Amino acid sequence: MRRRVGVVGLGYVGLPVAIAFGKAGALVLGFDIDRRRVEELRRYFDRTLEATEAELRAVDIRISADAADLREVDFFIVAVPTPIDATNRPDLSIILSASRTVGKALKKGDIVVYESTVYPGATEEEFIPLLESESGLKSGIDFHVGYSPERINPGDPQRRFETIMKVVSGQNPETLEIVAEVYGAVVNAGVYRASSIKVAEAAKVIENTQRDLNIALINELALIFNLLGIDTSDVLAAAATKWNFLKFAPGLVGGHCIGVDPYYLTHRAERAGYHPQVILAGRRVNDNMGSWIAQECVKDLFNRGNGKTVVILGTTFKENVPDIRNSKVIDIVTELRSFGVSVHIADPLADAAECQHEYGVTLTPFAELPPADAVILAVSHDEYKQGGWTLVKGRLKSTGGLVMDIKAILDRTNAPPNVRLWRM
Repeated sequence: MRRRVGVVGLGYVGLPVAIAFGKAGALVLGFDIDRRRVEELRRYFDRTLEATEAELRAVDIRISADAADLREVDFFIVAVPTPIDATNRPDLSIILSASRTVGKALKKGDIVVYESTVYPGATEEEFIPLLESESGLKSGIDFHVGYSPERINPGDPQRRFETIMKVVSGQNPETLEIVAEVYGAVVNAGVYRASSIKVAEAAKVIENTQRDLNIALINELALIFNLLGIDTSDVLAAAATKWNFLKFAPGLVGGHCIGVDPYYLTHRAERAGYHPQVILAGRRVNDNMGSWIAQECVKDLFNRGNGKTVVILGTTFKENVPDIRNSKVIDIVTELRSFGVSVHIADPLADAAECQHEYGVTLTPFAELPPADAVILAVSHDEYKQGGWTLVKGRLKSTGGLVMDIKAILDRTNAPPNVRLWRM
């Protein structure tokens, strides 16, 4: 491959991209402002667990935290986080900073492709002007821009960067073809040429918005069925026998995609003068599930006159990843503590220092967890699945207690007689 590829941001998205281009024989520069991250990767250690030491050793990628090195690049891929702020508004500060950094390194003939999730229009309205002002060059003449939304699924060994169809776009037909050619050389599943950058941006946010709404429907059904004394999993299993029933399960919706992307779309819609109804209603349902689970736990403990010690197993936003960004398990913790409950949290993958820094939550080693009146199995890590009832019951007091199986991974037919099992 003739292009010199620079991947800006070496997180869950950027690192797999850099590795894929490295495998294809491209000259790859991986850039990140996190010097600790850079040093770890230079030692062939990936804290996200998306790449093994063997995979990192097998590719020739230059890893750097020096922005001056970006001047060697002619094909930039920007893959930095785009979170939301405390008011659920898009926080573009990281990607704007990355755009300034890239702009300073731009030369005539370069191409910049954004992979970060944004609202429709952000690339052309927000990022291109920054690239122009920092570089002194003119977009569409001196350099060109494209957009290719990330479709990374952390913790999924089957759906990888190379095996997922890649949507690509460019600001003109010539740029589109170059972007398609570059990505097509590494993505085995092929590329889909979107008709415009805005279309590609919009496609990304509706992918996760659709999933968010489907989960919100099932979560609302779980709220209803709980009042009616019906097991939601039983209802879903029966309904799934119909050929066109969509299979979704209730649960906590956190992370950096499904729980975030809809707010990017609703933000842009409101700027255009439309106040979304359905999308925001779904967000409210999903955002409140953690508090509801905690309240159900408190009701059980108080109604039975038990103590108030609760153990929560899992704090990452999904199973088998160390990522705690936007973890809705924290909502359970916060709500329980508001009732005076003593909460102890364990997680085999999450970084204890990061949990303390981000949420003020202290992780306890599994073996040091106290006997609990209730255990909330919040994240279905493989370790918890394999441990099953033996692992979970071992954390309860000898007299038994409540087990809340959020992901319905325990075999309820084997529930111990002194255990009250609660499922969504």
